[in-house]
Amino acid sequence: MQNDIIFWFVAILAAISVGLGKGGLPVVAALAVPGLSLFMSPIAAAGLLLPVYIASDIFALIFYRKDYDYEVLKIGIIGMTIGVLIGWATAQIVIEWVVTVLIGLMGSTYAIRQILLEMLSVKKIQPLSQKKGTFWCIIAGFTSFISHNGGPPWQIFVLPIGLSKSVYVGTSVIAFSYVNAIKIFPYYFLGQMNINTVKIASLLILPASVAVYLGYRLVKIIPEKLFFNIVSWALLLISLKLIWDGFQVIL
Repeated sequence: MQNDIIFWFVAILAAISVGLGKGGLPVVAALAVPGLSLFMSPIAAAGLLLPVYIASDIFALIFYRKDYDYEVLKIGIIGMTIGVLIGWATAQIVIEWVVTVLIGLMGSTYAIRQILLEMLSVKKIQPLSQKKGTFWCIIAGFTSFISHNGGPPWQIFVLPIGLSKSVYVGTSVIAFSYVNAIKIFPYYFLGQMNINTVKIASLLILPASVAVYLGYRLVKIIPEKLFFNIVSWALLLISLKLIWDGFQVIL
């Protein structure tokens, strides 16, 4: 009974973190799968949370439906589609901890660079690159399929472009809403989603949905410069956590 109480406590916190992330708070949603991984495998946790992500996406799309960059979104959808297909094709053979560590290393390296540039007051806006964008979005789609951790590679692509706060959040919301939608069939056929996981997920949708609104309101009042500083530091912390999680498997 105690384990059930602890599980539901962690599951509700995971749902809230998904909602806050979908509301626009940087990288918060990436905490959800690691939390539930205390009770099940990361792959099972990803399958259980997918309906929660999709429900949160619906509410987030309502708030951010007018805030997006079409060109970034076009690149994102193409690359992420390829990444999800690669994830589906390799789901049975991929070594999850290797992927986790690599994404952590890439994300932390980029985050440290961004933080140093900000400290030195160096503004380095890069033009939109289709080749670079497609590459990072393929990685984002792949890692999102494996463990809902597509945030770090997506941010490596999007942050240097210099989008405004609302457009950055809106474009991210739409891109990952699309990715989560196309993961439904692969997850089902791989056995990561079933009636039992959907029943559990349905009970987590309410706290996640409320958290979407809370996240949306918080993003509105956070100054733009502070917002992107939070994004960079959150990316660094999550990336270091990914490295730690990956090496824990082999220690």
